[in-house]
Amino acid sequence: EIYADKASLVGSIGVISSSFGFTSAMEKVGIERRVMTAGKNKAFLDPFQPLKEDEKQFWENSLAIIHAQFIDEVKKGRGDRLKDSPDNFTGLIWTGEQALDKGLIDGLGSPGYVAREVVKAEDIVDYSVKPSPLDELIKEFGVSTGTALAKHITASMNLPSIR
Repeated sequence: EIYADKASLVGSIGVISSSFGFTSAMEKVGIERRVMTAGKNKAFLDPFQPLKEDEKQFWENSLAIIHAQFIDEVKKGRGDRLKDSPDNFTGLIWTGEQALDKGLIDGLGSPGYVAREVVKAEDIVDYSVKPSPLDELIKEFGVSTGTALAKHITASMNLPSIR
């Protein structure tokens, strides 16, 4: 079962690959790219070389295959719980509440709720990083020092005082 908070972002069932093309910028600056490879496609999608149409088509086909695999796994994993919707696999995201309606999750709940009520964990360990007493002291000292400094500056410049 999959649980999410009602405000969680759920979905994004898609595949992305992004890069930059620097060839025009390099020409303007006068930079020459030198690349040596062993293997016809070793410099595949090199952002410092112009995009080749055959490389683009190859990569888009690869992404489509991966996307189809992703969709298949989601459908197998969710089974009949997944509601049929044309936008399920477009890369869009939904709130937890919307995802529940779509069948992308099984219920709403925080990690603590799921641990207590769903998993029935007897001992729940909070792994959150908490500041040490020294960190708290340093923070408090910084706030106090900053406030005192601001009061001194405003007083010396005859500005309205800070409370």
